[in-house]
Amino acid sequence: MPTPPRRLGVRRRRPAVLAMAAALIAAGGLGGAVLYNSSGQRIAVLALARDVPMGQVLSSDDLVVAHIAGDPALHPLDARDLEHTVGLRATTDLKRGALLVKSDLTSDPATQPGQQIVGVAAKRSQLPATRLQPGLQVLIVYTPDSTKADGATRTPDTMAATVSGVGRADTDGTTVIDVAVGPNDGPRLAAWVAGGKFQVILAPRNAGGS
Repeated sequence: MPTPPRRLGVRRRRPAVLAMAAALIAAGGLGGAVLYNSSGQRIAVLALARDVPMGQVLSSDDLVVAHIAGDPALHPLDARDLEHTVGLRATTDLKRGALLVKSDLTSDPATQPGQQIVGVAAKRSQLPATRLQPGLQVLIVYTPDSTKADGATRTPDTMAATVSGVGRADTDGTTVIDVAVGPNDGPRLAAWVAGGKFQVILAPRNAGGS
């Protein structure tokens, strides 16, 4: 029995329908690829290769180039700024893997012109529990006997200073800390240190060296 003409017409149109569907699928995939490429564009930025404490000067070994998707909410330093970033000082504790932003760095030195650097050998009991770092503001309090020879109460002397370097602790727990003080304060602080009667305390964040 011959095939009805209506069924022949359906069969003849089916390849055209399939071809059109394939074209639409291909176009949709192409559009998705274009959308992915435009939204997933990656940029080269600077990140931390290791932890950097506040006050430390950055070296090239501290930095690594990372490739991330561009995001207008993020403002990391461009990888092309690497040369200008090395030699700057950290304004806060920087953690390994974090992206580096402008506010993390400063070109201001830890010490100011004219300041004197004094080495302070301090025992654990003379230091705060918080780890001291270059750039940190401290107060050094002279702690002689609390009373004078005439029986009057002695008021402790205090000197503002900026930590410029921290050595490693000796076997007895003593740590030598380099601090920057005012042009006329170095000899007085050295005398305090020689007598061993002093205490190092953290200064308010706003406090500056004298």
